[in-house]
Amino acid sequence: MIAVVNKAPVSFDEFIDWHPEDSQIHYELRRGAIVQMPKPKGKHSEIAGFVIKQLNYTIDRIQAPYFIPRECILKISENTGYEPDIAVVDRSLLANEPRWESASIIENANSLKLVVEVVSTNWRDDYALKLSDYESMGIGEYWIVDYLGIGGRRYIGSPKKPTFTVCCLVEGEYEMQQFRGRDRIFSPTFSELQLTVDRVFNPNGEVFE
Repeated sequence: MIAVVNKAPVSFDEFIDWHPEDSQIHYELRRGAIVQMPKPKGKHSEIAGFVIKQLNYTIDRIQAPYFIPRECILKISENTGYEPDIAVVDRSLLANEPRWESASIIENANSLKLVVEVVSTNWRDDYALKLSDYESMGIGEYWIVDYLGIGGRRYIGSPKKPTFTVCCLVEGEYEMQQFRGRDRIFSPTFSELQLTVDRVFNPNGEVFE
């Protein structure tokens, strides 16, 4: 459940000034409103941790200048900022991020190789709102990890099934490819990744059909 902290129009800079340091609570700015995000729990947290582990392994193996920060805020616009579940940052481009060192803010899409959201009850955020905003920012690759298969039918079809969606920016718009079950996930950014959907959704070994 998302809680609105402040409905008054707030700018991105005002949000950053307000944002408590070292908070255990995640906040985002959405169209000028500050919202408190639900803390990842249980399976959501386990899957996010597993994806981070696999990405870090691949980054090390291909010796890319990338890293996954513990937390960061993406400036989408002057009234919107998100803190994604996972962001893969290109260390070689951080010189172009004036507020990285002081506030862990990413303002340029080129600094991001990949953004990942693990879907929870507020699935409309990940499939509609954030997809549109990440697309407009120009983020090259976006993963929607819907391990419960709760996204709208217009996004994942019917009957609903757990779905891993890879969105790739092509001429300013996302092209979406979906993977399920034993499908191997294909990522243009991490083509070396050897990972199937059921392995991501069930790190403990259980497999969805």
